[in-house]
Amino acid sequence: MEQSKIKGHAALLTANIIFGLNLPVTRSLIPETFSPYVLTMFRMFGAAALFWLVSLFVRKEEVPLKDKGKLALASLFGIVLNQVPFLVGLSYTSPVDASIVVTLLPVFCMIMAAFVLKEPITWKKAAGVLVGASGVLLLILGQYPASGVKPDNSILGDLIIFISVTSFAVYLTFFKSLISRYSPVTLMKWMFLFASLICIPFYSGDVLLVDYAALSADVYWRVAFIVACSTFFTFMLIPIGQKTLRPTTVSMYNYLQPIVASLVAVALGMSSFGWDKALAAALVFAGVYLVTKSKSRAQMEKEKAEMSGS
Repeated sequence: MEQSKIKGHAALLTANIIFGLNLPVTRSLIPETFSPYVLTMFRMFGAAALFWLVSLFVRKEEVPLKDKGKLALASLFGIVLNQVPFLVGLSYTSPVDASIVVTLLPVFCMIMAAFVLKEPITWKKAAGVLVGASGVLLLILGQYPASGVKPDNSILGDLIIFISVTSFAVYLTFFKSLISRYSPVTLMKWMFLFASLICIPFYSGDVLLVDYAALSADVYWRVAFIVACSTFFTFMLIPIGQKTLRPTTVSMYNYLQPIVASLVAVALGMSSFGWDKALAAALVFAGVYLVTKSKSRAQMEKEKAEMSGS
């Protein structure tokens, strides 16, 4: 495997492990401590500030006005319509339902990549998506509380999360060429700036209503983790994977998040490690492997050219 692709896989693996750790931290803050809108604003403004600060110490890249417009659009699909609907939907539905809806991301990416990027849907790619999804569903449904009561607005919450998933699939597919042109710092400093500007008119009032003096030090530490680690650092890593890997492969790493969250629960004594978790993890990694090994359009075209020339 090429060195650049290994780097891409490592970046996505690290980012999604952190995302998995972030799930219980985020759920501990919404909606009891903060509304989804407030936490989203913290993430956007905090990440924007950190990316612009870091940009002062790295090589500056000139971004034409045309590309800035595209980055504003990318921020809408990749950040605003991804993060806000997910947190809002999570406040209406159960984490179980939300996780199940998220398993649709690789399916959407695979279909969109076929139409937009002309990437073939091979049997390995389709099987990989199916195998990975079955692993996640095995894990999630196995943890569904038998006596659990679904929230009254669970269907509404599921539909809102569906918007989040669809939006991120659009981002991964339609903006791949744009992402490949710039460094992660340049990309994200503009994207988070535009995302913050988009959200200010809608959610700034909610941020001003928070009683910050009443918040404990523990809450501030959790917010710091969400902003610095699960937003700034992870969004620094994701473009590394986007540049070298296909959209479906990138999206497959989302399947690791519930696996990580489940292992954290085991480590904290909140759950036990059984055959279902081991099998789920094996299926997820097998699915990622199959999608990675599936042939891209470039590979197929190269093989066709070699056959024609021989």
